[in-house]
Amino acid sequence: MRIWDINPGYLNRQSLLGEHRELHGIVSIIKNNKKGYSKHPETLRWVGHGWALKQRHKLLVAEMNLRGYIDRSPVSLRSNFNAWPEAFIDTPADQFKILAKKYQSIDQGRIPLPVNAQQLWAQHKYSVMARDLSAYKNIGRWVASQQGKHALDDVAQELVRIMQMPPARHLVQNTLLHMWGYVSGYTNTNNHDVQSMSSKKLLKRIRQLVIENKEPYLHASTALGELSGWD
Repeated sequence: MRIWDINPGYLNRQSLLGEHRELHGIVSIIKNNKKGYSKHPETLRWVGHGWALKQRHKLLVAEMNLRGYIDRSPVSLRSNFNAWPEAFIDTPADQFKILAKKYQSIDQGRIPLPVNAQQLWAQHKYSVMARDLSAYKNIGRWVASQQGKHALDDVAQELVRIMQMPPARHLVQNTLLHMWGYVSGYTNTNNHDVQSMSSKKLLKRIRQLVIENKEPYLHASTALGELSGWD
């Protein structure tokens, strides 16, 4: 039983759907006071964090939708608004290592597993831009200066914590316009029409163009999936 802390985009089909099933299992245990797996460390760390379970479910569903799956099983828990479990079963960097070993001879997820801090940052930069511009600038400089085998470990944990914050509404549109630059060449949509689109509509159009044209940079971006997983 496992609920990952890293972005669902790193999970392959089997792992993504597997986490979705296990999350519903944990929800059922907590909601109905079931004994099965009630003492499992993964269950215990989510007790009292109903809102976070609901939000993780939304992020899973956003990634599932990106891959053509439709979810009809919402999570209704709401306790401890805006708070995530403080403890990790495995650190975010270790979670990447677990997946790398697991995926050695099978397909990986939508986003390639990062081999260094710089690649990890490139995959997360637009998600961070949509939340905190100061953090975006500071982490960019920090990552550029990071060297050695422990760099990815430190950056991974920082990014997971930032990604647990909701995007800032006033920053999302600007972030999407930056993302639009990668796909604008695939469409005749003019800049005026793009500027007038709602964030929801613009993200949907970006997602469509990325998938249709296999645009590589945004296809490996966490923002392509997770931004649609927040209200």
